[in-house]
Amino acid sequence: MQYRKLGNSDLSVSAVALGTWGLGGGSVWSDHDSTEAEARDLLSACRDFGINYIDTAPVYGTGESERLLGCALKGRRHDFILQTKCSLNWRNEGGNFHYSRDGYTVNNDTRPVAIVRDVEDSLRRMQTDYLDSVIVHYVCKSFPVSDTVEALERLKAQGKIRAYGLSNSQMKDLEEYQSVGGHVDAVQEFFSILSPFHGRDYFPVCSKYGTTFQTYGVLEEGFLTSPAFMERTFVKTDIRSRIPWVQPEYKAGLRRAFELWEPIRAAHDCSFPQLFEAWALAQFPNMSVLVGMRKPANVENNAKCLDVVLTPDELAAMEKAAEPIQVEVLDK
Repeated sequence: MQYRKLGNSDLSVSAVALGTWGLGGGSVWSDHDSTEAEARDLLSACRDFGINYIDTAPVYGTGESERLLGCALKGRRHDFILQTKCSLNWRNEGGNFHYSRDGYTVNNDTRPVAIVRDVEDSLRRMQTDYLDSVIVHYVCKSFPVSDTVEALERLKAQGKIRAYGLSNSQMKDLEEYQSVGGHVDAVQEFFSILSPFHGRDYFPVCSKYGTTFQTYGVLEEGFLTSPAFMERTFVKTDIRSRIPWVQPEYKAGLRRAFELWEPIRAAHDCSFPQLFEAWALAQFPNMSVLVGMRKPANVENNAKCLDVVLTPDELAAMEKAAEPIQVEVLDK
């Protein structure tokens, strides 16, 4: 495993991070609800293969992902860098409507009172007295950024969080947070070979501030794990039923791309997940690859993406194969 500093903080994080959106289950991930034992086994596998960076959020399973992680972290909290999020909550205490799901109404609220309450709720659910990193889940311009930054900086001074960042944001958001005294150590944004444009626009601003770019969606919710994945079907509430790759015209293009990617995969004797994670890591030096994993068997496979070193010609060929089906905006 390789490790790097998270932005300008003193946190040393693995290049591959564990994403736990799927761990929360519910209607968004309709094929499996994880148990406490499975969560403990998952973290044990991460520790075995050097993955120390865990990302979650309050709304993943409406608290369930955080609750499971809290159980799984008992006795080994200091082995991991724990990152959760703030701004999305279902307390009905204000903010802007974001969505309704599984009987809950979730609002986006970046007021100081909401940020502090979010952190306190996450500390309770995960049974810890500090969070290594907190990400503003959705940047919100309805409330003063300076107030949000003040709340995050105060939480740092209190020792409740050690770093913070932004997600689902734009380059101008990072500029604004920095301009009002913020210290944004990470931005967590969608980025994959099928939708690389937002990330590439963001890289220069991250370089300017020494901010880590953490990609999510690099495996397109499973559609880049193998050609066979395209044959699966999902209920309409499932996130995987709502992205372009389920549509016939995109499926045909993706099958053709897999045919072009196959010789490169074979040349490196690697899996397709390893291939696309290696591609992502090659795009920006201060890159963190966030990969959703629910099974210990997936951990070794994803951790070994660091063994795959692609040549410039291979990187160019991979993207050329993807060009016919790349999309500019992919909002899940």
